[in-house]
Amino acid sequence: MIDLTITGDVAHVVLNAPEKRNALDARALDDLGTAYDDAETAGVRALVLRGEGPGFCAGRDIAGVDPATDDVVGFLGDRVTPLLQKMSAFPAPTFAAAHGACLGIGLGLLIATDVVYVADTAKIGSPFAALGATLDSGGHALFFERLGAHKTLDLIYTGRLMSGSEAVQSGLFSQVLPASEVQQATEDAASRAAVGATQSFLASKRLVARLRDERLALWDAVAVENKNQAALRDTADYREGFAAFQQKRKPEFTGR
Repeated sequence: MIDLTITGDVAHVVLNAPEKRNALDARALDDLGTAYDDAETAGVRALVLRGEGPGFCAGRDIAGVDPATDDVVGFLGDRVTPLLQKMSAFPAPTFAAAHGACLGIGLGLLIATDVVYVADTAKIGSPFAALGATLDSGGHALFFERLGAHKTLDLIYTGRLMSGSEAVQSGLFSQVLPASEVQQATEDAASRAAVGATQSFLASKRLVARLRDERLALWDAVAVENKNQAALRDTADYREGFAAFQQKRKPEFTGR
C-alpha cells in the first residue's frame, strides 16, 4: 500500500506494507507513480519518501512469481525504470528516510531521490547472488561511480550488506543518523526546502542531473551555471532574496 499525505507544501509518500518489508509488486509500483503524479499536481515544494515498519524497502515482492514465466524485461523496463525516471525528475526537492533493508528496487528508489538520510542500522547492497539474479534499478551505476570496480564486484559476489554508516562513509548517500532520528531529520530538511527558493533548487537539480548523465566538463558546467543565474534573475524569489539581504531581514520565498 502506498500512502500520500500533503501538509502545507510538503508531500509525504509512505511505503506502507510493513508485513513484507515494503516489497513492491506491479500494483504497488503503479500506485507509487500515481502518488508522485498527485503530489506534482498539488504543486508541492518538497517531497519526503519513507517506509513504514522494520525496513525501507526490501525490493521486489517475488512471492508467487514463477521464474519460468516471469516477464522480467517488462517488469523492469516498463514499470520500474519509468517510475525511477519520474521520481528523479520530480519538479521539487525530494528527500528519503531510509532504514532497515534498502535493497533491489528499494535501493533504486533511493538512487532516484535527491537527498537520502540513512539510519546507521540500514542494510544496503546486492543480495541477488542468493537468487541467481543480478543487481538492478541503477545499483551497478551507483556502486561503480562511488565505490569503484573492485568494491562493487566484491559486494555483488559476496552479497555482503553495508550498514548505513558504511554507505555514507563511502559516499553513497547524504547523512547517517541514529534510526530513531532519521525520519524527523528528513522531514525537517524537507520542510526547510519547502520554504526556500524552489526555482533555484530546480536549476541546481537539473544541472546535477546533466553532470551525472552527460559528464559535463568544468567550463561547460560553469557556462550552464551562468545561464541559470541569468534566468533566475527574473524570478520573484531572486528579487526577494536580494531585497531581504539589503534590508537585513529573513527572505520570504514563494517558489516563483
